[in-house]
Amino acid sequence: MSASVGDEGPFVVLLVEDNPADARLTQEAFADAGRPVSLEWVRDGDDAMAFLRRHPPYTEAPRPHLVLLDLNMPRKDGRATLMEIKGDAALKALPVVVLTTSESRMDVEESYRAHANAYVTKPLDMDELVAKISALCDFWLDGVAAVPGKPAGR
Repeated sequence: MSASVGDEGPFVVLLVEDNPADARLTQEAFADAGRPVSLEWVRDGDDAMAFLRRHPPYTEAPRPHLVLLDLNMPRKDGRATLMEIKGDAALKALPVVVLTTSESRMDVEESYRAHANAYVTKPLDMDELVAKISALCDFWLDGVAAVPGKPAGR
């Protein structure tokens, strides 16, 4: 899937999600929302950091415009991954949206303190998920001015 982003190629979304079923539902939600993107998927924070830094096996990975980050994952969880992204001078401008089933007030507050750009609770209903993905697309693909030449830029 790919959506045009001017001369810079498709809008790339990195999905950091350990559950293959949730990853598949997210991909279907993008398609159902009518907003095709190049959706890249990794299963945990360690793989996300390797992808973002283009370490093997991700040396040819595209630069994402947006990261969708689950919180509860094995190895490096989303909390540690968010802090690492936002603490890295080369990555900190990259928009990170926490997309998780957690409705914990502490998780929400912790995520914003760690500089998450948004916190979205994954609904159980597919129609609600499609609506939330569509709203994310409307905002991040169409509504936001980004810094040209940066990984988060268009």
